[in-house]
Amino acid sequence: MTKFEGNFKGTNFKVAIVVSKFNEIVTHHLVDGAVNTLTQFGISKDNIDIYWVPGAFEIGFTTKKVLNTDKYDGIMTLGAVIKGETDHYGMIIQNITSAIMQLNLEAKVPITFGILTTDNIDQALQRAGLKAGNEGSSTAQSLIEMISLNKQI
Repeated sequence: MTKFEGNFKGTNFKVAIVVSKFNEIVTHHLVDGAVNTLTQFGISKDNIDIYWVPGAFEIGFTTKKVLNTDKYDGIMTLGAVIKGETDHYGMIIQNITSAIMQLNLEAKVPITFGILTTDNIDQALQRAGLKAGNEGSSTAQSLIEMISLNKQI
């Protein structure tokens, strides 16, 4: 029996982060957590590119464009959609989730999902590092592990 499992040795990986500027007070914390984690596991800041988009809805389009460059070993998506701030919360979440999942299934490299979905800004800030860990950091760890596993397959 052969076992395949990703590891956290990512010194030469090239990574893209596609992140929403909307709810920037939250998403900046997510990016900071992601970059800190990527560099902690050996990825040089020179190998991390960050693409800022206006809102969560634009993450799918930009992720596809970035994916088509064939420059990256993996792509991370980050954002914060807060229910209390928009009437179209459900539509945005459903569409961005579907878009990222479809891209992930068709891609040659992994795409991780780090879009916060919360009821209010306090919950979002907590999940962006104030109390309950940092979703950007968790998403970065998943990406490193998936890149490693992808390279083994």
